[in-house]
Amino acid sequence: MASSSSISATGFFNELHNIRSGISFSTVCGSDFDVGTSGSEITSQLKKRKISLNTDSPSCLVLSNVEAYLPVLHSSDYFMKPSVKELAARELTDPGHCRQVQNFTVGRVGYGYVRFLGITDVRWLNLDRIVKFSRHEVVVYEDETVKPTVGQGLNKAAEVTLMLQIRSPDFEGGQLDDVVNKLRLITERQGACFISFDPSNGEWKFSVRHFSRFGLSEDDEDDIVMDDTTVVQNPVELYDSDVSDADEEPQVGPTGTVLSHSLPAHLGLDPVKMQEMRMLMFPVEEEEVAEAFDGLLSHEKQPFSKEYIRPALQYSVQKMSHRTSPTYVRKTPQALLEYSMNGYSSTLPETILMTGQNKGMPLRTAKKEGFRLDLKYKSPITGNHSGNIVDAALFMGRSFRAGWGPNGVLVHSGAPVGNTNPWKGLSSIINVEKIAIDKFLRDENNKVKEELVDLCFASPLNLHKSISHEITEVEVGSFKLKLQKLVSNRLTLPKICRDYIGIAERQLEVPGLSASTRMVLMHQVMVWELIKVLFSAREISGQSKSLITDDEDMMHDRKDGSPDIDPEALPFVRRAEFSYWLQESVCHRVQEEVSRLNESNVLEHIFLLLTGRQLDTAVELAASRGDVRLSCLLSQAGGSTVNRTDVARQLDLWRINGLDFSFIEKDRVRLYELLAANIQGALHDSEIDWKRYLGLLMWYQLPPDTSLAVVFHTYQQLLDEGRAPYPVPVYIDEGPVEEALNWSVGDRFDLTYYLMLLHANGERESGVLKTMFSAFSSTHDPLDYHMIWHQRAVLEAVGAFSSNDLHVLDMGLVSQLLCLGQCHWAIYVILHMPYRDDFPYLHATLIREILYQYCESWCSQEIQHKFIEDLGVPSAWLHEAMAVYFHYYGDLSKALEHFLECCNWKRAHSIFMTSVAHSLFLSDKHSEIWRLATSMEEHKSEIADWDLGAGIYVLFYSLREENVVSEMDSVERKNASCRDFFDRLKKSLDVWGSRLSVDARYLYNLFA
Repeated sequence: MASSSSISATGFFNELHNIRSGISFSTVCGSDFDVGTSGSEITSQLKKRKISLNTDSPSCLVLSNVEAYLPVLHSSDYFMKPSVKELAARELTDPGHCRQVQNFTVGRVGYGYVRFLGITDVRWLNLDRIVKFSRHEVVVYEDETVKPTVGQGLNKAAEVTLMLQIRSPDFEGGQLDDVVNKLRLITERQGACFISFDPSNGEWKFSVRHFSRFGLSEDDEDDIVMDDTTVVQNPVELYDSDVSDADEEPQVGPTGTVLSHSLPAHLGLDPVKMQEMRMLMFPVEEEEVAEAFDGLLSHEKQPFSKEYIRPALQYSVQKMSHRTSPTYVRKTPQALLEYSMNGYSSTLPETILMTGQNKGMPLRTAKKEGFRLDLKYKSPITGNHSGNIVDAALFMGRSFRAGWGPNGVLVHSGAPVGNTNPWKGLSSIINVEKIAIDKFLRDENNKVKEELVDLCFASPLNLHKSISHEITEVEVGSFKLKLQKLVSNRLTLPKICRDYIGIAERQLEVPGLSASTRMVLMHQVMVWELIKVLFSAREISGQSKSLITDDEDMMHDRKDGSPDIDPEALPFVRRAEFSYWLQESVCHRVQEEVSRLNESNVLEHIFLLLTGRQLDTAVELAASRGDVRLSCLLSQAGGSTVNRTDVARQLDLWRINGLDFSFIEKDRVRLYELLAANIQGALHDSEIDWKRYLGLLMWYQLPPDTSLAVVFHTYQQLLDEGRAPYPVPVYIDEGPVEEALNWSVGDRFDLTYYLMLLHANGERESGVLKTMFSAFSSTHDPLDYHMIWHQRAVLEAVGAFSSNDLHVLDMGLVSQLLCLGQCHWAIYVILHMPYRDDFPYLHATLIREILYQYCESWCSQEIQHKFIEDLGVPSAWLHEAMAVYFHYYGDLSKALEHFLECCNWKRAHSIFMTSVAHSLFLSDKHSEIWRLATSMEEHKSEIADWDLGAGIYVLFYSLREENVVSEMDSVERKNASCRDFFDRLKKSLDVWGSRLSVDARYLYNLFA
């Protein structure tokens, strides 16, 4: 047997051979077992003999390679099947086995496991990062950036088993069916397929097609009623008999002192039980929990029960029992209002609640402001800390924190947003603030303009709805949704753009708008004009050619009967129309700068007119001042390249011959340089906006037959070289100073520039499209998506681009609509979101969330209700939302009706028995009881305890009817029927008794 130096075992070698006590891993390299030996036999052989490891042998190299690509799993409470040891053994005997592991399983003790169906490649998998189990939840690939495509890695079909802790293990009555149905609904809502639920051990099984996050949310746990309090009521299971009577003894702290001054004791609660509940409710903080229990029970030194049913707690306690480091003892806080000067110890650390010098200070209350502290008394939290005696978040801990509510509401305990006053001396103040999502609807006095609400939302969306749509039905469980997509063509694009421009112009007519709002609206008009110029088409001889329908005046409709255009001239016509759009865009900038000039500065006036291509005005101005030669040159500006070459040659000759340019006006030389196509020489160091620079490039430097794509690419090249001004957004370029947000070079460009690039380059990558259709590309308000959403929809409808990854844009508009109470339009927008295979239930989830959260808004307005129904939203979803709403507000009769409409027979039956039936009976509304009961009778197979519930009423009325109709029946038969009814009545009372009101119990007496 070949051997050399012996080395210690590392990596999977220890896992493979279970060598824990000095047996070096020298049993694989150079060993003489057969290749066909099984993994267990190899392990047995290796344990029987100690063989030195030859690190130079080929076998060792193979083993090193095997160790390199085995999956990694270091967490002690996680497991996998096959284990690392088994995988290594199989890989040695069957190379390539790790590429095709059958039904690979990963789990966490006490939490559950995932069995990946079929063949899985487990090489190089870091399971510690990929698979994470928590309470009633499993996440695979939490980091979306590293998640592989569906079918690759562990993002594949799998069977998930989660361990649930249910409060009622015996499942009396129909509780088990309720839990199973709730789990089934939760599973389907998450896109998975329910398999089973085993109440004996709490195993919830379901299958998934691919992975994201699956399990129960906090609301789901509340609905199913998890086992959070049962264990707390019996903490004796945690300890041996010596601690069993802890409830009868005064509670003590780490130092043996009574915990009468702790926060739980101050609130009238049991401190030890509160600590146990804390540990049960927050198992993720295992280290902190172990430290707390070390300090709390250090004087007992009792072992913990191995049969404790909470695996997370058991694991954390096991970690605590194996700890060798000194225990951290927590310092108990001083009482908040019962502070004792004599009880203050100098050895205690400073507390943020009170100090000795504050003893006896009166706390005076102020309405709406909580407690105030006179600032002449200093506490440790004034100045360097928060300035509060008791900050709400610090005092309440996990029960209060900063959080977001609906419609942009922020609840927090700090200083108000934008507050410049020093925030001192206040305590326990909770601020409720709201994000200004409707900022664009306000006038210069910050008042909301009601007419803008319709013009900004309802009018554009009604226009959008009037355009042709393509309907796609998708299945969502047992329901179907009608997803919509805008459909148009470039022939009809000019009309669509004119309609949107008309809406923007009506907004401009609203009085009292701020300067920034008017600037943004004017920019929106120019954006729609540019879309019409770059992406529309016209029909020529039965064929569609890419061309706009306007020839002379973009801002007004073109009349019918326009002359036909040669197809070869279409690119030049488009260029001419873009040139006119550019002139219109920069006209106001030229006029502003001209108005600031002196009348004597004629040459600079002419130069500014040329930057806006106002050639007629420039020629007339030069001729009116007697400069005929200059006016002749200006009349040829931007024409033939021969004229530009002649002017450039003349300037070169003057320089070669040593002409002294100081005898020529500086502005005249600038004009000559511009006519010679030398833009940089004409501008010198003067600044100019990006649109005029683009115009100078197209009008005076590039040949007149240059296509728009070449013009845009040339500008982009100059921009990359730093020789052209950046196409900054309009609110930075032209807006008032107070609206100019922080902007870095290259951060984002103006929407019109993105449209030019889209025309020149065609399809754009997803990242550019996200930046292009962000709110910041067209407005200073980062939450305003009301117009850019329509521009994206129209461009996508005419085929300018295609993307299914702009959900931020969709949800931005949805948020705006919801804040204004426009729930029906919000659902309309959601139905236009592209369908994605990796998020098949996205639309259904969003719609149902809106229906639940904003039920009061849409159900009280018949127009919204009818609109939502017309969109094809399943009526069951609407009735379910209204049922939950009315049930929450105590209108149980309406809740019952809506539960019946949405076919939720179990909830309807429960409400009928506990709240509705006895009231109707005592009000002599027997026909109503009969209607409700018989409507559920057809589905009694789906209702637990039907015969002991609503079936009692059906039987009662049936017996009464038989008694009236068939008076000749025998007494024995009647007695038998009554005995059967009494038996069912008694059983019904046993089942429903704890949930029945006094009136309902009285009704049972009437039945008897």
